[in-house]
Amino acid sequence: MLLDCVQTETGPNPTFAVIWLHGLGADGNDFGPIVPELVAPGWPPIRFVFPHAPRRPITINGGMTMRAWYDITGMEIAQRQDEAGIR
Repeated sequence: MLLDCVQTETGPNPTFAVIWLHGLGADGNDFGPIVPELVAPGWPPIRFVFPHAPRRPITINGGMTMRAWYDITGMEIAQRQDEAGIR
């Protein structure tokens, strides 16, 4: 499955890439504006890729549909989460 994403390049023909995954409920558009803060003068061109997670119901949020990489069923650290959803 190909995901929609925001891509930004800091120069022509980038030879490096950064893939940045957003958090629950956000999308790739939230992070595009920070690219200038992440690079330094003299660095080679970099492609930044900010994919949008699929929309899915999130159990811990009452089944509300939102962008997420996987379902979150609870707050227990030791609890298994949505391993199948990550794949």
